[in-house]
Amino acid sequence: MADPADLVLLFDVDNTLLDNDGFQAELSERLERALGAEARDRYWALFEQLRGELGYADYLGAIERLRREAPREMRILSLSNWLIDYPFADLVYPGAFEAARHARRWGTPAILSDGDAVFQPHKIERAGLRRAFDDRALIYVHKEHELDDVARRLPARRYALIDDKLRILAAVKRVWGERVTTIFVKQGHYALDAHALADLPPADVEIGRIADLPQCEPLLARAARKPL
Repeated sequence: MADPADLVLLFDVDNTLLDNDGFQAELSERLERALGAEARDRYWALFEQLRGELGYADYLGAIERLRREAPREMRILSLSNWLIDYPFADLVYPGAFEAARHARRWGTPAILSDGDAVFQPHKIERAGLRRAFDDRALIYVHKEHELDDVARRLPARRYALIDDKLRILAAVKRVWGERVTTIFVKQGHYALDAHALADLPPADVEIGRIADLPQCEPLLARAARKPL
């Protein structure tokens, strides 16, 4: 096992580094143009059904289920090509790459994401994020349940978790306690859902966008030096 780093910074992807809400809006428009509003709505119903079954977003799986319901509709096939070829680099938030580079001043940056085993790693690759994080990218079904494996693969004295989902930040804080500094990035619909946030404890620090991460330098520099 590698020697533990002083600090590993774990970055979420969707709506933290990359505008996933924007991607979903474009996908909705594409579905409606290609197949009509009824098929668009049916796609998202199947998408949510799959997410309930699997625990993660499965864009390609929802396309396949839509095709099963209309096996002679050839226009559905073009949607798979559109998803695979989508230019995800265009949706990386301003300042995201700079935040990843800046994080090296404090410790070792890495991606920690939820998702499927095909489209999510493809998205991260197409966005240029895997290279930006030197191939340090972990993808789980439920990342908050895999902290032992995270610590095994990326051993560190302390961690920082940067995420747009306060639920995830709270869950990791319950397990790692003072070993983790939680940073809530208020981007995307999850971060702005007042009802979903109401019963959750606050993160250690809150920023408005990923480009603001360098403002956390004093806090993270202290975390890297602080004894356990």
